[in-house]
Amino acid sequence: MYGHIHLCIKELVLDKFGQEVWDNILEKSVLHEGTDFLVFQSYHDDKTFALVGAVCAVSGIPLDTVLEVFGEYFVQYCFRHGYDQLLRTLGKDFISFIQNLDALHANLQRTYSKLRPPSFRCERKDADSVYLHYFTERTGLHPIVKGVVKVVAREIYNQEAEMEVISISKQQIEGGLDQEHVIFIVKLKDIDKKTIPDNSLNVFQSNGSQTSLNTSHFCKAFPYHIVFDENLEIKQCGDMIPKILHMCLKANTSMTTLFDITHPPMKFKLENILTFINSVFYLGVKNNKSAETRLFLRGQMIWIDDLHLMMYVCSPRLSSLLELKQLNIYLSDIPLYDVTRELILLNQQRIAEIDIAKKLDETTAELKITSRLLAEEKQKTDNLLFQMLPQKVADELKNGRTVKAEKFADVTVLFSDIVTFTDIAVACTPLDIVRMLNELYQRFDARTSEHDVYKVETIGDAYMVVSGVPEVKKVHAQPVAKFAIDMIKEASNVKSPATGKPLQIRVGIHSGPVVAGVVGVKMPRYCLFGDTVNTASRMESHGEPGRIHISPTSYSLLKDDDYVFRDRQCIEVKGKGSLHTYFLVGENGRLLSEPEDVFHNLTILKKDIPVNGSVTETIGYDNYNDERTPIKINVVLQDNNQMHRNNINSVNRENKNLKTQSRYSTMCNVL
Repeated sequence: MYGHIHLCIKELVLDKFGQEVWDNILEKSVLHEGTDFLVFQSYHDDKTFALVGAVCAVSGIPLDTVLEVFGEYFVQYCFRHGYDQLLRTLGKDFISFIQNLDALHANLQRTYSKLRPPSFRCERKDADSVYLHYFTERTGLHPIVKGVVKVVAREIYNQEAEMEVISISKQQIEGGLDQEHVIFIVKLKDIDKKTIPDNSLNVFQSNGSQTSLNTSHFCKAFPYHIVFDENLEIKQCGDMIPKILHMCLKANTSMTTLFDITHPPMKFKLENILTFINSVFYLGVKNNKSAETRLFLRGQMIWIDDLHLMMYVCSPRLSSLLELKQLNIYLSDIPLYDVTRELILLNQQRIAEIDIAKKLDETTAELKITSRLLAEEKQKTDNLLFQMLPQKVADELKNGRTVKAEKFADVTVLFSDIVTFTDIAVACTPLDIVRMLNELYQRFDARTSEHDVYKVETIGDAYMVVSGVPEVKKVHAQPVAKFAIDMIKEASNVKSPATGKPLQIRVGIHSGPVVAGVVGVKMPRYCLFGDTVNTASRMESHGEPGRIHISPTSYSLLKDDDYVFRDRQCIEVKGKGSLHTYFLVGENGRLLSEPEDVFHNLTILKKDIPVNGSVTETIGYDNYNDERTPIKINVVLQDNNQMHRNNINSVNRENKNLKTQSRYSTMCNVL
């Protein structure tokens, strides 16, 4: 079947169900939209049936219903694509329309050479109904006919058609092939019963003398005709018939020895010809040496009842000048009154136009594929660009616009670096260092997406992120705090290539205003500027291995949430003087495993521990011994900024919670 059928199915699905359903159907049918939907391309029936089957499977509609709906839609499709006037002038009524469908298909075969059309025949049952005979090589497609007939009757002849299948049978045709024969009864409402008066003049009315043509004159005037009897024996033929057969015909030569009927598909018998008497008949000459140069005759069978003879009035079926040359036939061999001359010349031009259309179709399909691949590559490029620059900044640069620097009033900046990185770099090869950093930063990068923080840059072992830039956020310290906790955890899963031990990092966090903008033209960078960046860097450089060092500004933004801190008290910070800083050790339910250093005995500041009244209570905890070293925790309960040091306590490893010796308790996981 041709691409028109595939395109019609596509338009039907898009019209009825939408793009998403069509995408599912296309995927299930394993058809490619770029190469399997070309108008002038012929496709194997298996592809078309696979597409129809996918429509049934995805939509859940039975096959017969899908085929009938397709038949209705196909007529509308033909109306929209240039066949409207042709179909409306095919016949004066419904019966003549059906009787001329075979002739229409025969003409279409000049354009669509691989077309294998069905055949139709009508016979009137009574004033309001007809028998419709449908013959096809393809079985099971008769529901399409129901859809086509209903629309044709309604849209062209303003009639309502009710159809019912009377019988379905199989017949063997010439060449041992089988065809399906379906008989419908079609009931038409408001059928046109008008009769057209016969106004033709009989030029042979008796005028006192008899006018007739002798056989020689008739055979010369109509060089392409054959007269045969009920036994299919030739009684007369035109002058050109022996020439195209390259032989002298003897009297009573059988038609079946010279020709076979190629359309309508049937055995060469008189009763079969009478059944399809309204069809266009194609006879193939048998004595041609090759199929490529086989000559076909195209014409009409006329039954002369008085003489019991059948006359086949025909002409060579030729579609191009190339065929004329191959068959050794010239335009002068075709009578002047025969439109075959004009058809050959017109079709020659049409062939050239179709070749151009096919090339245009194929080029369009290739361009669609190229465009899709280009869009995919563009998306990859954009994704890479958006990893280097914020999307809104990248879009501005792509559009050739200058990106102005912006001021952000409240953001949180994080810096981190690897402890003893210089020693590791000295002890290992550059390749080992690259592998280590790549593994570590891949883990960090995954967490940036999880916590929605923006990665600014990495320089060597330094890693910098920010929240609140480039999109303004009211809550910006909390995502960075969660990200920092995950950084410590992820770093412990990466081994140092020098020692084989887990890496330790220092993390520093500070909150405040910054200015952000693009710096440079070649390899532009999105950079942050301001004292907040410097202070965050100082928090990292004055931090400790395995710990998250935060400034008092960041602490003020986090203290009312479920985070746990150690109070580092005031320290001297280079360029900042004395600052009261803190170590973030986790949040409720996710405490970090702290390093065994001088800071693990610092006071823990924790919110929402139960307090009796307005005074602070001290709670005691059971002692806990780790398999390696004891972990000691000091807990302080806060109330109205009053802080008291608690007893030294430990954590029960099996239950992983803090147990109070008083009536108050809190839960705390050890990570």
